[in-house]
Amino acid sequence: MNKFDFLVIGSGPAGQRAAIQASKVGKKVAIIEQKSVVGGVSVHTGTIPSKTLREAALYLTGFSQRGLYGRGYRLQQKVTMDDLFKRVEITLAHEIEVIQDQLYRNNITIVEGVASFASPHVINVTSSQGNVSEYEGEKILIATGTRPVKPKGIKFNDSTILDSDGILEMRKTPKTMTVVGGGVIGIEYASIFSTMDIRITLIDGRDSLLSFVDREIIDELVHCLRDHGVVIRLGENVANVDEDTNGKVITTLESGKQICSDSILFAAGRIGSTYGLNLKNAELNANDRRLLKVNNDFQTEQPHIYAAGDVIGFPSLASTSMEQGRRVACHAFNICEAGPPKNFPYGIYAVPEISVVGLTELELTEKKIPYESGICRLRETARGQIMGLEDGLLKMLVDQKNQKILGVHIIGEGATELIHIGQAVIALGGTLNYFIEHAFNYPTLAEAYKVAALDAWNRIGSLNLSCSLAKAS
Repeated sequence: MNKFDFLVIGSGPAGQRAAIQASKVGKKVAIIEQKSVVGGVSVHTGTIPSKTLREAALYLTGFSQRGLYGRGYRLQQKVTMDDLFKRVEITLAHEIEVIQDQLYRNNITIVEGVASFASPHVINVTSSQGNVSEYEGEKILIATGTRPVKPKGIKFNDSTILDSDGILEMRKTPKTMTVVGGGVIGIEYASIFSTMDIRITLIDGRDSLLSFVDREIIDELVHCLRDHGVVIRLGENVANVDEDTNGKVITTLESGKQICSDSILFAAGRIGSTYGLNLKNAELNANDRRLLKVNNDFQTEQPHIYAAGDVIGFPSLASTSMEQGRRVACHAFNICEAGPPKNFPYGIYAVPEISVVGLTELELTEKKIPYESGICRLRETARGQIMGLEDGLLKMLVDQKNQKILGVHIIGEGATELIHIGQAVIALGGTLNYFIEHAFNYPTLAEAYKVAALDAWNRIGSLNLSCSLAKAS
């Protein structure tokens, strides 16, 4: 029996950070990973590959420079999938090397094989040769992530009919593509491929995209997608998918509409990777999406067994998964209380980028919190003009009474970087005065915060003046 203080199932962001944190307080730690290399879904099929594809597409197509040089501008006239994946391969090799080095430097044992519970404290690990070893853990973390939902009756082939994992196997560049699913993954891939002049049809059964994002930001996103040639079909569901004799994919919707394209990508949800864990042997249960339920400290029904990352559901971000994993280790070994991360930013790496932190207008209205908004369009900044930006805005929501920042919502170039300024101010209870009274580097896109703050200040000032005049009369 191999005994450890902490056993971690899965080497994605949550598993990595949990293992490293536990090791730093002197615990004997092992990570069980079914692949021959570490990194999990985030490195191999999720966050890193998709964001690398985005950067490669924007660079090779010259898309980000078209505001200056015109829509006909191309850095490389014909961009192929092979061109994109060359950059992905380089990036993944480097990322895997960095992660392995971090784990080795922290004396973490890496066990290759498929994990399954034998009992609440014992895990069987089956190697690729079929050998089974037993590992006992005082504390255990399940961080196995998720996999794409594959609708029944769809014949996936990793060539023309793909899911969000199979897209990384596609080597033939399509001229047309149907994307099923208007969530984060679907929108990211739809917008990325549209920069390559691939004609995209985006289908989603809901009435709107990304319901958790401020509606004004979504309106801007929809405008940008349509401006890039993306056709959006909301309130539509797929009834059937077939390939004709010419290799074209025919998608039939429940409404009777048919869409002909070179390929189709299903990005309509993900399901927990918990099937092979034999959860019943640990006296655990997963829900209908195979996700695990945890308390505020990420403990499952078994207090010594934790779960973190995508396998527990929302928000399913690499950033929050890392922090969840770290907090699991802290709680497991009595360093501190865990609790979910607060004031975390949500990043959507579409074209254009979206990032949000704090409350939306709808949430503030529902909570009956009086607020005002301030907006700056990125093209209004000197830096935006220098970069040739045509789209994008920064929106700030402010409490009318005390002028505290309640939410920041950004769409456009650098949104996922810019958001951290707003995140810090919200976390520290800052007000409009921070942005008004402090100098920002010029010219920068961060100057948009000052412009938006002044816009909100003017609105609040006008409101206060009107109220004072009304009382005086």
